[in-house]
Amino acid sequence: MNLRKLFRDRADAGQKLSAHLDAYRRASPIILGLPCGGVPVAYEIARALGAPLDVCVVRKLGAPMQPELGLGAVGEDGALYVDRETMDRLDVTEEELRDIIATKQAAVERQVQRFRGGTRPLDVRGRTVIVVDDGVATGGTARAALQTLRTRGAGSIVLAVPVGASETLDELAAIADEIVCLHPEETFYAVSPWYEDFSATTEGDVIELLARSRSELARARLERSPGRRASPAPPGRTAIVRDVQIPVDSAWLDGRLTIPPNPRGLVIFAHGSGSSRHSPRNQYVASILHEAGLATLLFDLLTEAEEEIDARTAHLRFDIPLLASRLVAATDWAHQDRDTRSLDLGYFGASTGAAAALVAAAERPDVVHAVVSRGGRPDLAEASLGDVQAPTLLLVGGLDGEVLTLNRETLYFLGCEKLLEIVPEATHLFEEPGTLDQAATSAAKWLTSHLHSHVLESTV
Repeated sequence: MNLRKLFRDRADAGQKLSAHLDAYRRASPIILGLPCGGVPVAYEIARALGAPLDVCVVRKLGAPMQPELGLGAVGEDGALYVDRETMDRLDVTEEELRDIIATKQAAVERQVQRFRGGTRPLDVRGRTVIVVDDGVATGGTARAALQTLRTRGAGSIVLAVPVGASETLDELAAIADEIVCLHPEETFYAVSPWYEDFSATTEGDVIELLARSRSELARARLERSPGRRASPAPPGRTAIVRDVQIPVDSAWLDGRLTIPPNPRGLVIFAHGSGSSRHSPRNQYVASILHEAGLATLLFDLLTEAEEEIDARTAHLRFDIPLLASRLVAATDWAHQDRDTRSLDLGYFGASTGAAAALVAAAERPDVVHAVVSRGGRPDLAEASLGDVQAPTLLLVGGLDGEVLTLNRETLYFLGCEKLLEIVPEATHLFEEPGTLDQAATSAAKWLTSHLHSHVLESTV
């Protein structure tokens, strides 16, 4: 069955859903995302409403031989929902159910520790709480979340989803105080078909979005505090945000260009293996660079057809010459674009994207003025290292043993200004609390010290 696509991705769904939740702003709500897929949606709502963001950890109870079929769900604080009708239909025994529950409860406890790092959840007692997921099919996880919040003493519970099965939503209406759903659908088999991009949201993505939300909320509160006034943007100057397409051979690469007022330079991102321009980690780093006055271009290194091939083979993500050629194409495009041609260019590469960035920097020495590698593989660009002229910062997690060794070994071959900075307690993906913030801050300092704008004279 060919269903119409309602949303580009989870961020788009969250932005559209937030417009229908503005009435709750006066209630000073708490936004709770259901990990992992509900958190990107919840993040956009929390940002739009200026509200705190947390998670409500729940896990689906999958059938023994058909884990995609939900028997119910478990949640924090021992919340449990079991669909006895489905259990009987699949001939699941009580012993099998107990084993499944024990396994999922352990997973819930592990995720709670991972997402919160030992800190307590937000206090929902007497508060308006908006529970957010990327969609509702059978509703098992939503039920467990709602039960958890009732146990905690939440004042009013709103379930907000972009799309959902009408029958399930009717059932959940008996548990939630209110339900907001943009698209209740009579015919509903799964959540994913309603999205153009339904890429998996990782635990690391959740951690980053939670950290980003806390940082943005704290900054907003500081700006509103007595005696402090936000610096106004220059008259007539606002941020420029453009969806762009970069020509390569006979195809196009999709990207997003963001330019803050009076930019100090442009940073082109080269994402890591298996990722895309939608990477929450890179989007978070980009937000930090925007605050530092740097423009960013996040784009896909592979075409849609190539991404489909790579999803099956995982081959193209390690084709460094191909990835570097795409980065060079983006560099040449930016060097000609009306909004970016006056800006110094730098690269921010992650994983294999960092190797591509170094190769591209060697190919465009007069254009590329700085490179930052996060958890990168410079060894994959070994033949080009001696030709890199752009000052290069290598950011590596202190607990990322193999990659740290590779960076130390290849540092010698870089003949440019260079620095290896180790982020303590960080593993390869910088998922640990505070580590991505540290890496982003270091990247911003490095890039702002080496990139400058060159204002073109206007005849207007």
